[in-house]
Amino acid sequence: VQLQASGGGLVQVGGSLRLSCAVSGRSFNDYHVGWFRQAPGKEREFVAAASRRMTYTNFADSVKGRFTISRDNAKKTVYLQMNSLKPEDTALYFCAADSGSWITGIITRANVWDFWGQGTLVTVSS
Repeated sequence: VQLQASGGGLVQVGGSLRLSCAVSGRSFNDYHVGWFRQAPGKEREFVAAASRRMTYTNFADSVKGRFTISRDNAKKTVYLQMNSLKPEDTALYFCAADSGSWITGIITRANVWDFWGQGTLVTVSS
C-alpha cells in the first residue's frame, strides 16, 4: 500500500485548506485512514481518523469543530478539510492507513498504523 499526500500550502489565519491522500495498492476499503501532524521540534500527533466505511470517526480535541475527514472509496482517496486555521496548526501533515481493528482509544497512537505517506506542509501565517 502506498499513500501520497498533497494539498498543503501557506494560508492565513482563519483560512481553509483541503488535504488529499491518494492510496494505491490493495483494496482501499480494507483500511481505516487517518491524519497525523508533526510540528518542528514536536512529536507526531493524531489529528483525525475514519473507519473503513466511515462508520466511526475520531478527532483530536484541538481540531474538533474545525476539521473534517472524509473518504471516497471509489477514488481511493481520503480528505482532510481544515477550516478556521490557526498558527498552531502549522505542521507537516501525514496520512496513514491501518488494517487492524478500530479501537477508539488506540487509533490515536501513531505506532498502530501500518502504512504512511510522505508529509505535506501546512503553514498558517498570522
